[in-house]
Amino acid sequence: MGPPLADATYNQRMSTIRLFYALWPSPPLAASLAGWAEAAKPAMGGRAMRTETLHLTLAFLGPVDSALADELAAATPERRLTPGDVRLDRFGVFHRQRILWAGPAETPPGLQQAHDDLWQWLSGYGLTPPTQPFRPHVTLLRNITHAAPPADAPAPLDWHYDRMVLVASESLTGGSRYRIVAQSRPLVG
Repeated sequence: MGPPLADATYNQRMSTIRLFYALWPSPPLAASLAGWAEAAKPAMGGRAMRTETLHLTLAFLGPVDSALADELAAATPERRLTPGDVRLDRFGVFHRQRILWAGPAETPPGLQQAHDDLWQWLSGYGLTPPTQPFRPHVTLLRNITHAAPPADAPAPLDWHYDRMVLVASESLTGGSRYRIVAQSRPLVG
């Protein structure tokens, strides 16, 4: 089952909302990813992400007008994601952002296609895809103090996905709060 949905009044207070589409892990997978973060923290320093916020971003939209946010929230349940699998089997580092992440050694073709199809659909709403290549990852630690990721990742994690979520990101003191505002339905049959 997917993550719980937030109430539909998420954007009535704001003129723009920061949105992204993501794969959201099951609670057992999220707990395993949190274990990866805890295993890496002694070597990397930094702050572990809260288990309930772990995700793999498919498309970061950034600040979006509330009217468009409403349109996307209404359309997302009808958007289908072809089921697939991704194996998280390595650590990586985004140096400038000081982030340690978990990800696949190679992007599975089905996941790349899901990303590309999503951006093609979003372009119909006037949104522009990023210029940098898609690098699927789950952020585990922020504000790391060491530049090189741990040489050995824990045992690989296999993630089966069949839906995506639309998430609103609200900035708070000391971090962000994520609220799922819509999710796609899995393909049937």
